[in-house]
Amino acid sequence: MDGGDENLEDGRGSFWKKNSKPIPGRSYEENAINYKMPSPRKEAAKVSTNNPSTSSSTSFQEFQQSIKDVWDMGDDEFCHISTVKPMKKNVLTGDGVINIHKQSAQENLRVTQSNAHKGPTNNLSKIKKQSVICGIESAESHSTESAAVKNKIKKFKILLESPALDLSELQNLSWPGIPFSVKADTWRILSKYAPTCSDIRQETLNKLRLEYWYYVKEYYESDTRDNLHQGTYRQIHIDIPRMSPTIPLFRQKAVQNMFERILFIWAVRHPESGYVQGINDLVTPFFIVFLHQVVDPGTDLDTLMIEDIDQMKRDLVEADSYWCFSKFLVGIKDNYIFPQLGIQEKISRLKELINRIDGTLHRHLQDNGVEYIQFSFRWMNNLLTRELPLRCLIRLWDTYLAELDTFASFQLFVCAAFLLHWTQDLLQKKDFQGLMLMLQNLPTQNWNDSDINVLVAEAYKLKCTFGGAPNHFQTNGS
Repeated sequence: MDGGDENLEDGRGSFWKKNSKPIPGRSYEENAINYKMPSPRKEAAKVSTNNPSTSSSTSFQEFQQSIKDVWDMGDDEFCHISTVKPMKKNVLTGDGVINIHKQSAQENLRVTQSNAHKGPTNNLSKIKKQSVICGIESAESHSTESAAVKNKIKKFKILLESPALDLSELQNLSWPGIPFSVKADTWRILSKYAPTCSDIRQETLNKLRLEYWYYVKEYYESDTRDNLHQGTYRQIHIDIPRMSPTIPLFRQKAVQNMFERILFIWAVRHPESGYVQGINDLVTPFFIVFLHQVVDPGTDLDTLMIEDIDQMKRDLVEADSYWCFSKFLVGIKDNYIFPQLGIQEKISRLKELINRIDGTLHRHLQDNGVEYIQFSFRWMNNLLTRELPLRCLIRLWDTYLAELDTFASFQLFVCAAFLLHWTQDLLQKKDFQGLMLMLQNLPTQNWNDSDINVLVAEAYKLKCTFGGAPNHFQTNGS
């Protein structure tokens, strides 16, 4: 893992001490910088969104120095793990996991080569269905919607079009999932970006969209991007190309420039935290949902060229993504303010919660030297964005936004439910390496909305049982 084990060992037992070690997940250069925010302009015109050219280059050594995210594993999917109950003869070591992965990869290659000789006819339809980014419904799926889905869409539209929308009713309706045809409008309201009053909704959105472009002109396109912000810009510029590298859409320079502006403006306007590695992933669900709203029905986002979309529509997608992302982070801002005390507290509570619920799993992790911070820091920092396929994240975000008022605590129970889901698989691993390989490469590549429905339901049960009862966390030892 490229030196990851050494860093993990070094961090064990010392994370909770107040020392000078960098906190994983944020740039070593980033510290709490207090400065006076420049006053926003009182009046400005809509600015153009020409992409700035950058010519910065970074050596591999500088890249390693600037990025201290020791748990930033690659996106390669590991092998399928058996779900049988643990038996002594089935216990796997880290080498065993790697060998199974190699065998699985060889088998996949053999099948691929075999299918290639048969010609493309039998596979084109399957590829077409699977190529739609993040599981967004194709045009065909809309024609075969069930009566239940159509009825749910009707309920959403009635709520969204009501003069004074009942936010709690919208949250309850959204919790189990939001149909894509109404998802973008619903997310804007759930994130408290758009007001519940329909009379002022469009006016408010227009004003805030314009305000975002004021910020772009004042902070991003002007000379204010000086030495004070240069470190932030450089780190964002490094991280953006690494975002969702397997998805063609995010490899387009125009898309990367959009994310770069969003993250830079957010960092400048939130100096208490600044840019923290990992938050770039949190923009992605918003970007995809708002992009889906402005393209033609049935458009395959895997093959979409962003520059083919009208500039005004792209501007709306970018501004809406920025504001919803910003509103979303308000409730969990402690997660990203140095030294990220919000995440530290949640990791401690996760450890106590798992010990209470499943002492066997907890002791198994402890006996093999696995510390909760070594795998759950990324879960808390990135909100499971690197553990789940994008299609599942968008479904998970429906519930996250419906729980926005209590999201800071709810996400703890989502992580607990996620860990408990893999109990039987984890109990089969008998050493540190095997456990960490699985925890950092959980086999969720085939998950769908049904799996997320189960996950959030289990999280809700944990929240109801433990959320309002601190005494439930009391244990006799760890």
